[in-house]
Amino acid sequence: MNKVIDFETYLIISQQKFEIYLLDIKNFKNLFRKELNYESDSAKIDLNLLSEFLEKNIFEIEKLAGNFVNNINIIIESNSIFRLDLSVKKKNYSGNITNLFLENMLTDVYDLFQESYNEYKLMHMLINKYIIDDVSYSSFKAETNKDEICLEIKLICISNLITSEIENILKKYQIQVNHYFDRKYLENYSKDENLDVSHLAYKLKNGINNNEVKIDSKPQRNIGFFEKFFQLFS
Repeated sequence: MNKVIDFETYLIISQQKFEIYLLDIKNFKNLFRKELNYESDSAKIDLNLLSEFLEKNIFEIEKLAGNFVNNINIIIESNSIFRLDLSVKKKNYSGNITNLFLENMLTDVYDLFQESYNEYKLMHMLINKYIIDDVSYSSFKAETNKDEICLEIKLICISNLITSEIENILKKYQIQVNHYFDRKYLENYSKDENLDVSHLAYKLKNGINNNEVKIDSKPQRNIGFFEKFFQLFS
């Protein structure tokens, strides 16, 4: 029996197509891939067809993996995905800009998002620019002796109504969602990466984009909000 951690399952959902992959992490190759194209005049995802698609393919994946599929990663393409660009400026009156100061700054952004957009689930938090003394930087590699910083941030989120519908279907197979991805974000990033969608999603989930903030699924300030800040801060 193979270990569960040797494999990850990726499900791609859109209004015209479903795809499912079984990724062998150790050898970094897909052991299984199936897709279903369908026509629909509706702007909504065909949930009944999604259930049928899973019914036909989950058992085959479990046979190949030698284990039940308990968790799945969802890559979604939908007009309901909401993208928000914002700038946040903050001064550290107690001294320099440090990694911890940035982490607390991003925690405040997340809290504000939760308060103002609680009908959405946050999928990605991306830092586009670090602005210090009116100079833009693409990364932040060490603490600076400046005491003020501005961050240009993109938040990518999806309606809780959609995620709830998807998760209710997956419950029939005792499967939980491990991670949600925005298909458009993956495609834009893949311009510099010659990878298929499952490989790219796996790499992004594990920190290939240093300017994506990896958020704990159950954030608590007292034990640390982020699972891991950027790779370069680890």
